[in-house]
Amino acid sequence: MQVNMLEAKNQLSKLVKAALDGEDVVIANHGKPMVRLVKLVDQPKTRGYGAWKHLPPPDDDWDSPETNAALAKLILDHPIEPAAPVPTSRQRTRTLTAGRGAKASR
Repeated sequence: MQVNMLEAKNQLSKLVKAALDGEDVVIANHGKPMVRLVKLVDQPKTRGYGAWKHLPPPDDDWDSPETNAALAKLILDHPIEPAAPVPTSRQRTRTLTAGRGAKASR
């Protein structure tokens, strides 16, 4: 079935039902077909919580510096050095405030 824009606007629910029933619905503008109404296929079901619970648990050293270096060597074809430990916020605060409060000597 082909309908013009104004008719489609006035009878949209009827046209949607027709498309859901499998009928070919085309909307035209000045007699020129512009769009086709089609039924959407069911979307694949998204995974919910616990979708990976059947997988084995990771090893204890999955994120160790040695494992990361071995993976980097494997992927990048050269070793990388483990990163230095990041100081805690308390250590950063001590470093920043160490110079404050002291009077400058002349």
